[in-house]
Amino acid sequence: MDQPTETLPQAIAAPAFADAESRAWLERLGSIGPVREAAVAELHALLLRAAHFELSRLPEVGAERDDLAQQCADDALVAVLGKLGEFRGESRFTTWAYKFALLEAGVKARRRAWRDREVPLEDSAWARLADLGSSTQATAEAGELLAALREEIPARLSERQRYVLVAVTLNDVPIDVLAERLGATRGALYKTLHDARRKLRAALAARGFDLEDRGKEEG
Repeated sequence: MDQPTETLPQAIAAPAFADAESRAWLERLGSIGPVREAAVAELHALLLRAAHFELSRLPEVGAERDDLAQQCADDALVAVLGKLGEFRGESRFTTWAYKFALLEAGVKARRRAWRDREVPLEDSAWARLADLGSSTQATAEAGELLAALREEIPARLSERQRYVLVAVTLNDVPIDVLAERLGATRGALYKTLHDARRKLRAALAARGFDLEDRGKEEG
């Protein structure tokens, strides 16, 4: 199988406190010709092993594990080669690179698990919360907070903020899955979520709810 498209090789200065093995990796990957090709192939094999390991822990991947692991290794390889200059030598190079494959595996597995699932509607999420509150004999204060949230969310948040907040916090939709569905980046959705929470906290505080003290009690 052909290797994925890569960034052009570039000379990388190893951090002063990087170990000898990590320095060797950077030197080989920053060179040209057969030396770099061999290093890239070796790195891809390491990333593939990492992806297989992570996916083996996720039973929902099923029979597609081998194909998904290959995709993870390919994408992780491109990411590692594109960020060689960000390696700080705080860990071994292989440990640093390994994490790229684990991240790709987690993201792709979550997307695969949600591939044929629809993001639940907002009304169903509220109904589920109401059932949970009654089954656990929630306090009157918790019930008041839930009622306030149901009023403030549509009143204070934009349609997109409401959709993202409900999907992520009430329906447990993974942020990377939602980003793919909306054609957005994780960073953009995190900002949307942060802004929505900030607005709600201010609105609830104005209604007399002390969320800071509540969080301390729950902790």
